[in-house]
Amino acid sequence: MTSGGIKPGSIKRAVAASALLALTMFGGVASANPQPGQLNMTRGASTWSPEAYFLNNVALGVCVVIGILVFGAMFIAMFRFRKSRGAVAEKWSHNTTLEIVWTTIPVIILIVLAYLATGGLRTFADTTGSQMTVKVTGYQWKWRYDYVEYQGKAIDKVGFMSKLDRESDETRQLNSGLDPHNVKVGDENTYLLNVDKPLVVPVGTKIRFVITAGDVIHSWWVPALGWKMDAIPGIVNAAWTNITEPGTYRGQCAELCGQDHGFMPIVVQALPKAEFEKWLAEQQAAATPPAQPAAPAPAPASTAAAPKTAAVDAPVSQGHQG
Repeated sequence: MTSGGIKPGSIKRAVAASALLALTMFGGVASANPQPGQLNMTRGASTWSPEAYFLNNVALGVCVVIGILVFGAMFIAMFRFRKSRGAVAEKWSHNTTLEIVWTTIPVIILIVLAYLATGGLRTFADTTGSQMTVKVTGYQWKWRYDYVEYQGKAIDKVGFMSKLDRESDETRQLNSGLDPHNVKVGDENTYLLNVDKPLVVPVGTKIRFVITAGDVIHSWWVPALGWKMDAIPGIVNAAWTNITEPGTYRGQCAELCGQDHGFMPIVVQALPKAEFEKWLAEQQAAATPPAQPAAPAPAPASTAAAPKTAAVDAPVSQGHQG
């Protein structure tokens, strides 16, 4: 008994539909922060983040095309050339030309992907020409930010701990009775994604991050910047960003660092340069202790000796004898 196989037109339509779905998945526009239901990487909000977005899309596209070709050939072989339709298997076991082709093409693909990835990593690792330096230190379970220098000038005593905001912390407690959906900043749900003190940085500035940890391995990750970097005790890693648009960008620790790993968010607030410089001046003023009032000057010592006071003896009254 012979049953009907898949028609060539159906195969073409299926391939076209799969390709369209793939293009939709990795060709759409995503906002700076990941959104519920988002399938692709975020385009990001820095000058380098489009590089990672492009590399991801190229690699995903290659995988989709290979998947369509391999599974397409497999299904065609299974349904069109099956025994029930009278197909007779070939007896050959080697085809030198075919083996050269299916070995050469993957090698070429890997070389192209390696070349693109190497170029992206090379530009990412180049922190020269930075206009600002921020030290990031991971702790269980919070981040510390120290401002090191800005526009070639050292910054002294501007730094702070950044931890999960109080509203999220209270809501996450067992039997708190609070609804996580009510934890918002404006219309944005920020449950476990907000902090008490965000990292404030300027836009249009190449910022170098030196990243380390004080206890265990953490990972500093803000998707809008296009990269993540491990924070390792005793090791200082470096990365950079240049944010193009003012806004608030959220991230989280991306390394399993202990029981409260899920409660270690990151918030970066990017301000126009003028606003950032005003904020920085306020932080420096607050960190500078007030000047102590000057002590009054001591009175000058007299060089002339004070005159001695003469002692005057009262005359003794003599009594008259009778």
